[in-house]
Amino acid sequence: TAGSRKAVAVLPGGGFVVLNTEVTPELEAEGLARDMVRAIQQARKDAGLNVSDRIRTTVTAVQTVLDALEANAELVKTETLTLALATVPAESGEPRITIEKAEA
Repeated sequence: TAGSRKAVAVLPGGGFVVLNTEVTPELEAEGLARDMVRAIQQARKDAGLNVSDRIRTTVTAVQTVLDALEANAELVKTETLTLALATVPAESGEPRITIEKAEA
């Protein structure tokens, strides 16, 4: 169809695979959220926290990133062991992450 983004591969032996390569807004938001998961995990490492430590996380970022975080909050919280995820809007610039160890 017009505007659809698909890739087709013919396999040896006669089979074929069709991939839909369209990036929906939901997929883009999930990708941004996963980028933030990686950044939060790096902040945890840089702070010398253990992988099992529960944390409180504050992300200061542009609205697009904050929207992606809010849409995927459970994923981010589960993957990073974040008990409380706060977001702060920024006009521009790279996201800034602040973490602190949560007391048990």
